[in-house]
Amino acid sequence: MSWQEIEDLLSYVLFTYGESPITVSQVLQVPLLLWLAWFVVTRIAKLIRKALQVRKVAPDAIHLFLRIYLVIAIAIILVTTLDILNIPIKAFAFVSGAIAIGVGFGAQNIINNFISGWILMWERPIRIGDFLEIGDTKGVVESINTRSTLIRRNDGVHMLVPNSQLLENTVTNWTLIDDRLRTSVSVGVAYGSDVKLVSKLVEQALLDQQEVMRTPEPVVLFSDFGDNALAFDGIFWIHANTETDTRKIRSNIRFRIYELFDENEVVIAFPQRDIHLDGAISIKREDEELLQ
Repeated sequence: MSWQEIEDLLSYVLFTYGESPITVSQVLQVPLLLWLAWFVVTRIAKLIRKALQVRKVAPDAIHLFLRIYLVIAIAIILVTTLDILNIPIKAFAFVSGAIAIGVGFGAQNIINNFISGWILMWERPIRIGDFLEIGDTKGVVESINTRSTLIRRNDGVHMLVPNSQLLENTVTNWTLIDDRLRTSVSVGVAYGSDVKLVSKLVEQALLDQQEVMRTPEPVVLFSDFGDNALAFDGIFWIHANTETDTRKIRSNIRFRIYELFDENEVVIAFPQRDIHLDGAISIKREDEELLQ
């Protein structure tokens, strides 16, 4: 095929919109320009992400900025593509109206989740890295997308939560303001134990843990006279981002309490029952012979 034939093929008019002919050359330019533009946009996005991470910008702020950047970039790419094809934007007025009608009838949930996603990213009531409690589920937010939020549960399973549910339902954010958390450890000792000594040992177990904050100071309370034990509560503040961190610290404190109680001969209580028998006990002759 000669060069002239190639030029004639590329200049062949496929269709005409208004007075603007659309040639083969223009149609072939579109995918190439789209690929090139998207390649440049994604490369710039990676550079922006690295620059913001170096400046230690919050992950959710980086996520929001990149989302806005990508939306603007896509809009510019689409407008440029239409300009290359000599197709005015008003040509899609009818299509836009049809899409709006379709959205009104069949895509309300999608649009609801989309708008909710932007609200979450803009207002930031939930951020990447926050520890959430949704009903009986607890986990860490890994990403906030336009339709759903990705949460990694404590058991390692990923869960997708529609954005609208995070705005419409009650959500407990353990780390919204900071990662400080108040928790407690309970222990019961046998009746007759030295309660002053028990209080000092529990306090020592709390202070022996580096993770326990010194301000506010940990507090030991004599909480109750139980059925089988004298109950004590050690209340303290820690820095924790997940429930697993909290459970590990409480476990270490319990290990230390057990060691201190064992060293000081403090008995940890366990359920007991005293049985009182009224009247004489009669034993049959056969049973008496067996006892002998």
